[in-house]
Amino acid sequence: MSYWPHVMAALVGAGLTVQVGMNATVRAAIGSPVLAAIVNFAIGLAALALVAIASGARWAPGSTATVPAWAWFGGLLGAAYVAATTVLGPRLGAAAMLALTLAGQMAAALVVDHFGAIGFPQSPVTPARLLGTALLVAGVLLIMRR
Repeated sequence: MSYWPHVMAALVGAGLTVQVGMNATVRAAIGSPVLAAIVNFAIGLAALALVAIASGARWAPGSTATVPAWAWFGGLLGAAYVAATTVLGPRLGAAAMLALTLAGQMAAALVVDHFGAIGFPQSPVTPARLLGTALLVAGVLLIMRR
């Protein structure tokens, strides 16, 4: 079994903590969480465009017509996450804010997996998964205690 996907997921998660701090710093300097999120996405878009160009990625003709309408709105959730964490990070602290977002992600993940929704493979809720989520929520509560 390759552990590379697991390591990459952990590194991306660690990057989210750093990103929140960076975005909060931009917000404090320019005075607006919305403008800080725009800066975040503009720089991210530029980086992704360079990677696409360097990798030779090309849009397949007609491919956009096959995308379900609801899927185009994924960017709104990313924007909401970036804007919200830019405001909430300094108020809640990194550990509490990310623990809460992780708890929300796990709750949604259980539902999405159980029903095999939005492109995920179906994986029913089991007692072990419920216990894992309950332990995660308990961890969130412990992290939030100061």
